[in-house]
Amino acid sequence: MSTAAPTKKVVVFDYGFGNVRSAERALAHVGADVEITRDYDRAMDADGLLVPGVGAFSACMQGLKEARGDWIIGRRLSGGRPVMGICVGMQILFERGIEHGVETEGLDEWPGTVGPLKAPVVPHMGWNTVDAPADSQAFAGLDDDARFYFVHSYAAREWSLEVTNPLIRAPKVTWATHGERFVAAVENGALWATQFHPEKSGDAGAQLLTNWIETL
Repeated sequence: MSTAAPTKKVVVFDYGFGNVRSAERALAHVGADVEITRDYDRAMDADGLLVPGVGAFSACMQGLKEARGDWIIGRRLSGGRPVMGICVGMQILFERGIEHGVETEGLDEWPGTVGPLKAPVVPHMGWNTVDAPADSQAFAGLDDDARFYFVHSYAAREWSLEVTNPLIRAPKVTWATHGERFVAAVENGALWATQFHPEKSGDAGAQLLTNWIETL
């Protein structure tokens, strides 16, 4: 007699800089038990923590720190507990961000700088395909021509993290192009992130969120 897998508990971290309601609806749609909160214990205890982000890099970092989100993310990752960042919630995972000449320290989970996207039209707003690794878990079940919804003027345009220890699995990096190539998604053990908005990306976004939930 088979039994259904237990529903996964996901906290959408509410620190004032994200489309928390859209994320809540999208996660609930794919079967997660979702709560919007900035409560430390609930964020720590959840199966998965989703960190959205909209607006300026510096403002998001300030809001995150005021809500102790930097501490929560670090503690979860040190224990191998899943975290997913979206849009600016991905950008702040890098070492630093530069906007209008102002440099702000990020969470430094990955080396590198988030800077202005060099393209004929900015912001990059609309649907784009991505170039994902063949063995990507995030994009499993999706066709190469699947499109995702982007809204951003800044991006990480290089990936410089090198893994030389054969016992450590190298991150899987997905790219997209708008004027120039930039990082569209990263799968790094317990830490996943996307520059695009899966919660606004229709069936393709729902599949990606489903893939994440299945890792929790």
